[in-house]
Amino acid sequence: MEFLSRWLAQQTGHILAVAVFLRALWVVCRATVLRDAPKANVLWVPALLWVAYAAWEWLMLKKTPEADIRVDLLVIWPLLGIVMVWALSRAALGWRSVRRR
Repeated sequence: MEFLSRWLAQQTGHILAVAVFLRALWVVCRATVLRDAPKANVLWVPALLWVAYAAWEWLMLKKTPEADIRVDLLVIWPLLGIVMVWALSRAALGWRSVRRR
């Protein structure tokens, strides 16, 4: 957990890098055989949530730069984790269904 807090808290650039990676993964999936698998089309959801989190983190940096206790992260990080696992598992299931054809 300490690694996450050092790498993500107050690091808008790192958060946007994760969003760009997920967006690139979605683009690659749409350019391959997964374009026909509707399950693989959900990778844009976590990318959008990571962009929203980057905007929230930027707002927190501007409004309260001295905040050292961040209770909001107790809700944000698990939500992002759950959505990422859900989207990646759906993409994996879509890939598996395309390979079986």
